[in-house]
Amino acid sequence: MIELTHDPIDYTALTEQVRSHDSGAVLLFLGTVREMTQGRRTLALDYDAYPEMALKQMRLLAKEAQAIWPITKLGMVHRLGHLELGDISVAIAVSTPHRHQAYEAGRFLIDELKDRVPVWKKENWDDGTTEWVHPGTN
Repeated sequence: MIELTHDPIDYTALTEQVRSHDSGAVLLFLGTVREMTQGRRTLALDYDAYPEMALKQMRLLAKEAQAIWPITKLGMVHRLGHLELGDISVAIAVSTPHRHQAYEAGRFLIDELKDRVPVWKKENWDDGTTEWVHPGTN
């Protein structure tokens, strides 16, 4: 499952989709909206994307990861729209035969997603200002 959604991410369902009898490890990464960023208070985030390109890049990342690690199954979901503090903005789940492979693959996927996938976030600060953060800078 690789998708963009405006709905809350069902991370339990995502985790269950990647579980397998062939894997001894399942890793779930959740990115959540935090309150403090570099000493500034965030009230909310707004995410926007170029959906066709974002999904294409997410699929490419999945293929790259599968070429490096023995991934049994993987899933990536990024949420779009207005998110409040504590909301889940991104979820990545991978299953692999061994835990070190799951950790490495999961780290690769989230780091590369944030760097290469055209999803932008707007920080809504408590002083009333906003700031767009582009891929590769957050």
